[in-house]
Parts: sequence; C-alpha cells; structure tokens
Amino acid sequence: MGPEFDAPSGAFLAEDNMRGLALASAFVLAGLTGIAASQPAASPAPTQNPRSCFYVNEFDNWKSPDENTIFIRTNINRYYRLDMANTCPALLWPNAHLIMNVRGPNTICTAVDWDLKVSQGFHDIPTPCIVKKMTPLTQDEAAAIPKKFKP
Repeated sequence: MGPEFDAPSGAFLAEDNMRGLALASAFVLAGLTGIAASQPAASPAPTQNPRSCFYVNEFDNWKSPDENTIFIRTNINRYYRLDMANTCPALLWPNAHLIMNVRGPNTICTAVDWDLKVSQGFHDIPTPCIVKKMTPLTQDEAAAIPKKFKP
C-alpha cells in the first residue's frame, strides 16, 4: 500500500491523525445523540402574551410605594408592576424621575427590556435600577393599588 507519489512522511502522519480524529468525533456524536434521545423532550417556551407588551411611547406615568417596586401606567388604563432585582432607594426621592434607555425595538414586554435609571435632576448622577420582574395587572389588581401610589 505504498503511495503513488513521493511525499514527506509527516503528510501520512497528519492523514492518519485526521482519520483517527474523524472516527473519534463520530463516536462522540453518536454518544451525544443517544444521550439526547434518552432525555425527555423539553417543554416549549411559553409564548409572550401580546397584551403584556406596550410601545415605549405609550408609557404614561409611574409611582413607587417602596424602593423595590414601581407601578406604571400605559394607555390610560393599563397598569404594570415592576419588581426590582435590588433595592433602589432613588425611587423614593422627592423629585425622582425615570430615565429609560431603549435599544432595539420600541416595545417593552419583559423585565429584560427595561434599562432604567433614576435621577433627581440635571446635576445628579443617575442611579441604575434593575428590573427583575414585569407583571401586567388585571383591572382588579390595578384598582387595589392605594390611591397615593396609583400612577
């Protein structure tokens, strides 16, 4: 089984290594396929309720009852509760206002879509507030918000 042409001996070594690598890869792939086939099928990701999304320009007002929560209002009668990942004392400042950075589409559907900072004014360094959870409120839940915290 000699070669039909003269080649450096390293060429055959590389060819043998490539065959070995291809063979080993085939065994690993077959093993992984077997493992994946034995696992139960993953449940499909829950679909996003279109009612829970809103356009950024529909954001109307907000109020915060504490340093962990923001209630927001969109389109006159849609309310959401935002739960913070950490405390955000700046939410309770007397002249606090929200700064929203929007990247990508102009819709907000989940906590990941929020990039919030809170500031008191032009000379203040804005404080980041990370949203952990965004929950659309039902009419009954919105009606239960105390009047002084209802946006």
